[in-house]
Amino acid sequence: MRISIICVGKIKEKYFRDAIAEYEKRLGKYCKLEIIEVPDEKTPDNAGKALEEQIKEKEALRILKHIRDDAFVFSLEIEGKKFDSVSFAEKIESLGVQGKSHIQFIIGGSLGLHESVSKVSHQALSFSDMTFPHQLMRVILLEQIYRCYRINAGEPYHK
Repeated sequence: MRISIICVGKIKEKYFRDAIAEYEKRLGKYCKLEIIEVPDEKTPDNAGKALEEQIKEKEALRILKHIRDDAFVFSLEIEGKKFDSVSFAEKIESLGVQGKSHIQFIIGGSLGLHESVSKVSHQALSFSDMTFPHQLMRVILLEQIYRCYRINAGEPYHK
């Protein structure tokens, strides 16, 4: 299985980079992982709705260039479907059974995702009703993907 995470912005904090590197190493046993970073747009403090929409649209154009027609696409959105870890693992496994060999996850920037990205997504996915920094969301997503593979392999995982 090939997993791609398409995300807006770079990770500046060393502790996030270290956590990401650890999960990349762990996931190497289970899948081929690729992290694609697209540049983020600077958002002024007093940006109005119209400017925020323009910023999301520019970021969306960068994201959409990396979406593959043969991939199943999850977009991370606060309004998305919530899974528990076991049902998420079952979803990932069922995609493989259905012949999907490539899964892409999309994490937007600080303003979220433009509707054009949501439209190409096969499944909006939410981890919480709370808002998390997109840098932290990358770590959380990698941990949950790793947990899926552990569950599907029948290996122990923390409940």
